[in-house]
Amino acid sequence: MTTAPTLADIAAALQGYDPQSLTVASASAFLQQLVQPITGTETLPLRDALGRVLAGDVVSPLDVPAHDNSAMDGYAFDGSALVPGAPLTLRVVGKALAGAAWTGRVGAGECVKIMTGAVMPAGLDTVVPQEFTQAANAPAAHSAGERAGGTTTSATATATASEYIHIPADVLRPGDNRRLRGEDLMQGRVALARGALITPAALGLLASLGLPTVAVQRRLRVAYFSTGDEILSLGESPREGAVYDSNRYTVLGLLTRLGAEVIDLGVVRDEPALLEAAFCQAAQQADAIITSGGVSVGEADHTRTMMKALGDVAFWRIAMRPGRPMAVGRIDSKKITAKSGSNARTVGASSYQNHTELNPNGAILFGLPGNPVAVMVTFLALVRPALLRMMGCTHPTPPLLRAVSTQAIRKKPGRTEYQRGLVSVGEGGTLQVRTTGNQGSGVLSSMVQANGLIVLHHDQASVQSGEVVEVMVFEGVV
Repeated sequence: MTTAPTLADIAAALQGYDPQSLTVASASAFLQQLVQPITGTETLPLRDALGRVLAGDVVSPLDVPAHDNSAMDGYAFDGSALVPGAPLTLRVVGKALAGAAWTGRVGAGECVKIMTGAVMPAGLDTVVPQEFTQAANAPAAHSAGERAGGTTTSATATATASEYIHIPADVLRPGDNRRLRGEDLMQGRVALARGALITPAALGLLASLGLPTVAVQRRLRVAYFSTGDEILSLGESPREGAVYDSNRYTVLGLLTRLGAEVIDLGVVRDEPALLEAAFCQAAQQADAIITSGGVSVGEADHTRTMMKALGDVAFWRIAMRPGRPMAVGRIDSKKITAKSGSNARTVGASSYQNHTELNPNGAILFGLPGNPVAVMVTFLALVRPALLRMMGCTHPTPPLLRAVSTQAIRKKPGRTEYQRGLVSVGEGGTLQVRTTGNQGSGVLSSMVQANGLIVLHHDQASVQSGEVVEVMVFEGVV
């Protein structure tokens, strides 16, 4: 068993690490060192593998395509007959269909009508698209031969003896419109590498290899609960000073979009015994634990105390807006085992189940702030990339888009800001972006209106109208 680095080990390796004034870049680098890919795989039917992570390299068992074939509906012929500046007339002696190869012999001055995907007949290397051709009369020599009852091919032709096509000069070159054997995938080569995210395109590629199943990483198990006496579960009656638990549903949605197996532990009151039970249950069942609320300094919050008691946890103040407070670390599996007896009460609908294949070093903890927008921004900027690494996913993160700001945006250097924005296409096809208005960390409606986050980097100052900014788009994520 590999011993995981402690938080102190990771911090010592990061230049300028200061948990009370941490840049987003430093926080991201810390988390990438803290988390490791999970173990455990399963084999799934191809139709069930969408969104999963490939557990190993897939080596192509065959060439794709398996034969040279036509990329067009048209006529296949020997491209050496093309002469620059000169038209060409060819006699049609057969027809090749996709799935029904034509096996006759093609002589000089002859061609085969061919459909897209049909195997190229032997000796032919060029396809003229049907729309480039015209019907033609037989050349004089051919006409005389036909009147005498002769033929120019030893194969039985499916076309009539009088069918000819005319190809104008210089409309194609030898080899055009032919797909080569193995040009997509070559037998024995890696078709998809371990860690690849199985997208719809990847499903099609795997199917093209004739593979009915695929080995994938098991799903990442993530436990979530909200904390605080002011949090109401849906169905409870409103009361003064209380709010309904929106964070639970936004985080569950984000995790589901990510493809994680979610363990929903609901709302946990700010009582030490209940918090201990929730952390124990979460660590027994999950690879990672996400909480919201209780990570800021506050007299009524017991969450911080319980996190420290059960694991190796750091409490950060990140130079970002929204989402400054955050707790990260590892809930110690040994401490959990000692506490998971009669004193630890089960929380939520799930029963205790210790998954033996989980990380023996303990569950990774992400303690998020309580404000709804801060929760989502912190998840997108910091937690989601860490969870993808835990999933073993090597799929590249989508790049930030560049768009022209249509308004001035106030910003002081010294922190990274994520402002909710609306990206649209301006004149000339240029991307442009504006904010959704009120950027308060509790204005959840702004996340619904937005289609991306305007990312104003740590050293960046105020933005003028017409200036280019970077945007993290929501499509497929939020």
